[in-house]
Amino acid sequence: MLRVYKKIISFIIIVGLAAYAWIFHEDWIRCQVRKVKGVYYVHKGDQAYSQGDMAKTLDYYLKGLKYYPGHYDAWFNLGNIYVVYEDYYSAVNAYKNAIKYCPKFVLARMNLGIVYSESMGFFDEAIEQFDSIEDIDLFKWRLPPFIYSNVKSIRVNKGIALFNKGVAYKQKATYLPLEKKYLERDLLQNAIDSYTASLKYLKNNYDVYYNRAVAHHLRGDSKLAGLDYCKAMSIKPKRFEAHYNIAVLLISLHRYREAMSELQKAAMLATESNESKESQTAYIINALREVSIKYMHSPEVQNGTDKRPIDGSMQYVYSDGRIKNDNNTDKIMQKNLKTCAGYEIFIAPDDSEQQFSSESDGNSEEEDYDI
Repeated sequence: MLRVYKKIISFIIIVGLAAYAWIFHEDWIRCQVRKVKGVYYVHKGDQAYSQGDMAKTLDYYLKGLKYYPGHYDAWFNLGNIYVVYEDYYSAVNAYKNAIKYCPKFVLARMNLGIVYSESMGFFDEAIEQFDSIEDIDLFKWRLPPFIYSNVKSIRVNKGIALFNKGVAYKQKATYLPLEKKYLERDLLQNAIDSYTASLKYLKNNYDVYYNRAVAHHLRGDSKLAGLDYCKAMSIKPKRFEAHYNIAVLLISLHRYREAMSELQKAAMLATESNESKESQTAYIINALREVSIKYMHSPEVQNGTDKRPIDGSMQYVYSDGRIKNDNNTDKIMQKNLKTCAGYEIFIAPDDSEQQFSSESDGNSEEEDYDI
């Protein structure tokens, strides 16, 4: 009987506390109930996303945010889904809400900046977001060695933000209206400064060097562009873009022999790349033919003063959208891909390769992060 009384008393106390909480904290209780519902629907959205059902994912996230609008991770995921559907205005709204409820949400600011810059052409707004990432002071965790540290991820995110800031400046310079073309050189210099700053965090990164080379190229700074193209191809020799662009630069300097060498590499690599199109390869081949004609009619060839062979005297045949070559050419190409044909042209007599490479080599253990 005593046990029954104890249970009755316990029940009365619980009911009394619940009644007290409901009377004096009704709003708080209702809020918690709505949060629970919101988290439940967001969880269902995560499950639908893992199954590849975007329609259900979107529906569940919207239901979850209706009950719990402060769920910033859900807003972030919703923004990513809208980007997939190319609904960029909705994506911007979602990322802004994620930032509203979590101002230090670096990835939301990063994605918002990228959408502004690359999809909507709002370059100033994009630059503002990338600047804000650099200013965010996140708490740095350093647990005992080999357990966990977030220092590297913080540094990498700042580097990526600076890189994207450079991209935004370059795109802004590219799309200037005619009446504002006088701003182009200054904007390109801002892009270069941003790329250079990103090298503090992103060591030996192909994308940074390649994009900085393009900015130098557009400004007409041939030497600096050439050195950065050379550095980029030394990091990732099988990316055809740097080989092609430096060939264009060499053609403008009337260095046809070196341009031919880089165009051959670009054509070979373009046929093997999943990122290139058949039309691009054909364009490179046509450029190679035109440069070959210019080289054969150049004074040094006509006068017989240039008897140097083209790198390996590589032979090629273009057929059905691909370069056909023999095994010997394959071996020569693999050996020469890291060799920048125009390097000696761009480096001044009083410079050295050490000066060229010291800017970003840093700690050899630093990882190469793709962007």
